Amino acid sequence: MAEEKKKVTRRRFGKAVAQAGAVAAAPLIASVPAAGQPPAQAPPGPAVGPVVVARAGLLDKIVFGGIGIRGRGMNDLRQLISDDRVQFVAIADVQESSREAVKSFVDGYYSNNDCQMYRDPADLLARQDIDALLIATSDRWHGPMAIWAAQAGKDMFCEKPASMSIMESYALADNVRRYGVVYQSGAQRKNQFAFEFAVGLARSGMLGRLLAVHADTAIGLGTVDEGGHGWWPEEKPEPDPLVVDWDKWLGPCLWRPWNSRYPAQGRGQFWDFHAGLLEWASHTVAMAQWAADMEYTEPVEYEPEGGEFRGDGLIGRYTIYCKYANGVQLVLRNHSWMGMGSCSNRFEGTEGWVETGDSGNIEVSPNLKSLVPTRTGVRLDPTTEHIREFIHSIRSRIPPRANAEVTAHTHVASHAAWIASQLNRKLTWDPAKRMFIGDEEANRMRSRAYREPWRLESLATCM
Repeated sequence: MAEEKKKVTRRRFGKAVAQAGAVAAAPLIASVPAAGQPPAQAPPGPAVGPVVVARAGLLDKIVFGGIGIRGRGMNDLRQLISDDRVQFVAIADVQESSREAVKSFVDGYYSNNDCQMYRDPADLLARQDIDALLIATSDRWHGPMAIWAAQAGKDMFCEKPASMSIMESYALADNVRRYGVVYQSGAQRKNQFAFEFAVGLARSGMLGRLLAVHADTAIGLGTVDEGGHGWWPEEKPEPDPLVVDWDKWLGPCLWRPWNSRYPAQGRGQFWDFHAGLLEWASHTVAMAQWAADMEYTEPVEYEPEGGEFRGDGLIGRYTIYCKYANGVQLVLRNHSWMGMGSCSNRFEGTEGWVETGDSGNIEVSPNLKSLVPTRTGVRLDPTTEHIREFIHSIRSRIPPRANAEVTAHTHVASHAAWIASQLNRKLTWDPAKRMFIGDEEANRMRSRAYREPWRLESLATCM
């Protein structure tokens, strides 16, 4: 048996992935949780999302609106609107220039003047003719906006990071489950060939018994929090709310005085506006948990090593060693990668390893070289495939790969590692109780303060 297992061939690997691939690489099948863990996938809720019907003359179309679209969101919109199953009809944004830019693009694409603009997202959410949303606001709004969308019965594609805290992550998943909507996060690498191949290799057993999954977090700790917890720009008079609604731009964050540089920068460079480790981990930890078959739980131990946590972030070379209940390690690090590009992942087992990244290149241990496909080395933006999967999920009511449950557990794991880094000590986590064991300070850091009136409205089920 041992000798037979060593005879790795492309055909054997393909057969193994085909068999394990119903779980390892297919978007529609949930994994089985460990004992005592939350269910792998909640039963489908009521079909409150779109059904294939004629509505407002848009036969067989999924009617979309958008909230906070600029930058990365515009790339999502270009991919979304090119799908002939979609009709995009409205944009909500607190910045006049941004909502006008989206309207101009959409009207130009359809050769009409029909795209409606809203300053308040609540007005867009109230529209009964809108089936689904593209949410691409700044980080601090992703969680509350997605929760509101779920409560309004809207399916949604929401850019990452999906949440700003552990408890907000749970609130997101709980609301999506409760209201039966389809949710997909912007973790588009779940539909990128090189990453799919690496995950399939890990989950098919071709690496032997899995020992460790590694996630690149080079961006997100030490490069984004220049202002720390302070507020150093000069305060200036607030603009006309019709131009920039500063109060809504801040949203659930603590109130801060107006300064024009922050809306211009989008998310801003302060803790209030940024989810820290989640900037990159929302991609790489997602892939690592998928490879380890741990998408519906989190590691139970978190131990930081190296780096120096200052008011402006974790500086220098660092590693965060995390361990699942079954002994497999999740290693978060910003160093010692093979040059596969940003968002790199490495998976290691008793009989081999694989590493890949955004370059599209794939490196493996010598015994697995024959399995590497000729398709490598192509840097692709997988957004098109990712959104195509989302549209399929809306129609089938089957959760996509980057669904809310999976996204929440990815984010909880990342937030827990981030908290361990800030406290610079080992932490023990109980996934069933959703809390750290024996550390009151760490448990206080599971959530953030929210300004009224957003706190109770947006986080109703968990906070």
